[in-house]
This record gives sequence, structure tokens and C-alpha cells, in this order.
Amino acid sequence: MSDEPCDPGSPAVSAICVYCASGPVDRSYLDLAAQTGAAIAEAGHTLVSGGGRVGMMGALVRGAREAGGYTIGIIPEHLMKAEVADTDSDELIVTDTMRERKRLMDELSDGFITLPGGIGTLEELFETWTGGFLGVHGKPMALLNHDDFYTPILRWLDDLAGRGFVTPHSLQRLQVVTDVGTALAVADSAVR
Repeated sequence: MSDEPCDPGSPAVSAICVYCASGPVDRSYLDLAAQTGAAIAEAGHTLVSGGGRVGMMGALVRGAREAGGYTIGIIPEHLMKAEVADTDSDELIVTDTMRERKRLMDELSDGFITLPGGIGTLEELFETWTGGFLGVHGKPMALLNHDDFYTPILRWLDDLAGRGFVTPHSLQRLQVVTDVGTALAVADSAVR
């Protein structure tokens, strides 16, 4: 464990950050997370995650490592016990705050995939999406709408666009996909 990120020294051509649930969820979501982690590893990328080893986050990192991938977990000190830190990470970065965690996740990543999750996942998604829209970064983002998980939110966003609160340009920054392969292709598009 370290306080600062270091060069992973891996052969990965890029780092893909995945936002997802850390709590217990249905088996199909755990399988989706494991499949995503494996796909990232098989494509030769480093996986950046929130540093937990339970729920979807745990399935994600295990899937990546089982496929030979390099994993970087970033977790704030106060969540070490709550999320049960992924001490098997190739690199586990412990931060003082959630803001520092998210900053490092953003900085170390070349693209983003959002899987199903709760309010923490939504916060990460919206903050990264807003940063892209405002020009803070130009990194690609994929929202994996597995089993219509995000359809209610997408309908709400369309309604906001119709009311003039969300621009068509901002909606275009977020690529909505329905399978892991397409999500990875979107998140990886900045590298190619």
C-alpha cells in the first residue's frame, strides 16, 4: 500500500477505470463485473477501481487478475474497513479523502466504464461526465446499460434535454452501450 501512485510498470497500453457497486448484489451483476474485469485484462489494459474487494468491485478486480491483468485500487482511509480493501491489488493507493480518491482515479485513467451501481457510482459517473463536458478532460466514457439498469435515468436525462437543462452535446459525451465488448471499445477509443 502507498500514499502516492507509482508507475505500474505493466505492459498495458492504457488504464481503464470502472465505476460500479461495492455492496452485495444479484449474481448476474457480479458476473457482469467479472466479465468486464477479464475483458480489460485480456485487452492488455490496467484496471483502475475504487479499491474494494466486495460486491461488484470485488468481482471486477478478481476477474481482471484471473485473466492476468494489472489492478490499481484507490481507496480512502476511512473506507478501508467499510469496503474491505482489495489488498491483493497490484497497487493499492490509500488516500485521505474521497475527493482525492476520485482525482487519482481520473488522473490515472485513459477511459471510463460505468457498470450498475448505487449513489456512489452515480456520483462518480456524473462528476466524470461533467468534467468531460466542461473540458477538464477529453477521456471517453461508456455507460453500460445492462438489462436496462440505467433506462429510467436515461429517460429522465432525455426529459431534461427537452426542457433545455441538458444540451445535446453533453448527452453525446456519454456513450450508452449494452455489452462489455462495446463498453471496452468506447473506453479504449482514446488510445487507438
